[in-house]
Amino acid sequence: MAEPAREELSALAAIFCGPDEWKVLSRSETDGTVFRILTKAEGLKGADVPLELVFHLPLNYPSCLPGISVHSEHLTRAQSMTVKEKLLKQAENLLSEPMVHELVLWIQQNLRHVLNQPDTGSGSASCTFATGTIVDDGLWLTLVHLDHMRAKTKYVKTVEKWASDLKLTGRLMFMGKMILILLQGDRSNIKEYLILQKTSKVDVDSSGKKCKEKMISVLFETKVQTEHKRFLAFEVKEYSSLDELQKEFETAGLKKLFSEFVLRLVK
Repeated sequence: MAEPAREELSALAAIFCGPDEWKVLSRSETDGTVFRILTKAEGLKGADVPLELVFHLPLNYPSCLPGISVHSEHLTRAQSMTVKEKLLKQAENLLSEPMVHELVLWIQQNLRHVLNQPDTGSGSASCTFATGTIVDDGLWLTLVHLDHMRAKTKYVKTVEKWASDLKLTGRLMFMGKMILILLQGDRSNIKEYLILQKTSKVDVDSSGKKCKEKMISVLFETKVQTEHKRFLAFEVKEYSSLDELQKEFETAGLKKLFSEFVLRLVK
């Protein structure tokens, strides 16, 4: 992670020092840093609206836009998506400089206005690299492995809802004890899905208490290639054998992906 980003994280920890205002959710040498900020902003009725803002700073941030996820019990899912897209639009004006604090201040001052004019727009899915070239992320494919699901019915419904809300297609696949999620869609929406998966209390622990998903791993991600099938919907499917699962991957043009990443899970 670049030095300006490290300095920004230290500054944010000092600024948001109230009870539970700031929390680092994950750090990775390959995926960057994910953290949460709890704040409030004036809503449509003049009352303060609690906001949970989750930011994902990739390794090349601030040359690249952060991933942003917005949650609030006082906002609908559509309103949360609108706030997210407005924040990303604002972030485009701050590219190449630390921006998280500016974005938090901006939404604190503008939430009411944003909710009054819910123009969702399309957000941004582009990333600026050191060369200065803007690359359109387009349609991406990500394969995720889950270790287990204890509260399977609720977990499956939650995954289906997230995929629907984020306009993602693909498969939730069960084969014996193996659980795979194949996601296809806009890269920024896939990133938000992964943030939701890692930060929401989506399952229960051995004592039945709600818990976050800690046993998730991203096996593979790539921009969709010409040989890859375009999934029209997100479906939950059960497979009775490895051969049946392999056929699903081959039909989708993902034979190599199956051989390199799925087979190793059963060895």
